[in-house]
Amino acid sequence: MTQPVLAFRDLTLGYDRHPAVHHLTGDVARGSLTAVVGPNGSGKSTLMKGIVGVLAPLGGQVGVAPGTRIAYLAQQSEIDRTFPARVIDLVRLGLWGKRGLLGRYDAADHANCRKALQAVGLDGFQDRPLDTLSGGQLQRALFARVLVQDADLILLDEPFNAIDVNTVADLVALIRLWHGEKRTILVVAHDLDLVRRHFPETLILSRRKVAWGPTLDVLIPENLARARNFDEAWSDDAPWCEPDHVHGGPDHVHGGPDHGHSHDHHDGHARHEHPRPAGAPAHGHGSGRGGR
Repeated sequence: MTQPVLAFRDLTLGYDRHPAVHHLTGDVARGSLTAVVGPNGSGKSTLMKGIVGVLAPLGGQVGVAPGTRIAYLAQQSEIDRTFPARVIDLVRLGLWGKRGLLGRYDAADHANCRKALQAVGLDGFQDRPLDTLSGGQLQRALFARVLVQDADLILLDEPFNAIDVNTVADLVALIRLWHGEKRTILVVAHDLDLVRRHFPETLILSRRKVAWGPTLDVLIPENLARARNFDEAWSDDAPWCEPDHVHGGPDHVHGGPDHGHSHDHHDGHARHEHPRPAGAPAHGHGSGRGGR
């Protein structure tokens, strides 16, 4: 059996010990194309940060296959467009793993950057300041940066937000090209019709896994309703809790049969009584704090 590129094992991620992704278990197959969908604030961006190591787990593990090169594209809202840089400077950042941030670029690097800009429809934009770009043009430039990274695993956090229809179509075509090259791709998306048309696999996340599998089997009204119900039931200040096998508690009313945690409930919000155990495992890539 082929080793998965990503393996989540009872993974809990959050901020200040408040869970945003709750006890996620599952594998991401090599060469798969998966959409991650769910209500706003349901942990989708948090999951991306946990994969790349920006956010350390509160519990459980993220396993990345050895030697996997990762390209991560955050939401545009996390990018400082006032920084005095040109389009080509942004694209060259994709080469830092090969050259280092202060490394010298050779003729092949310059050619690859120009080719990437052509591929995203930005030929001739290399010297344009970033603050002169439209939202769609900036997203194209960010995709060019991903192109030069030549990654095995590509993580895209809401790449289709606030851009025009033509840009969406062009970026989807690039994603499908990467999929054809057997790269593994996870994309946070909100447009369920677009997901149904272009993404073979879907994970519905609502603080916890609601459903994960073939898109047409997963994106059914029952699962979408469960996602809304789970998200609405969680309080924003719910603290971290331990898995059921530690305390033997019954199924959590918010999590269904595969959640399995013991909690008290007051005023419709979860109250978790278990403290974080000492030495809870952290992701091997490092840690930090990010948005949900």
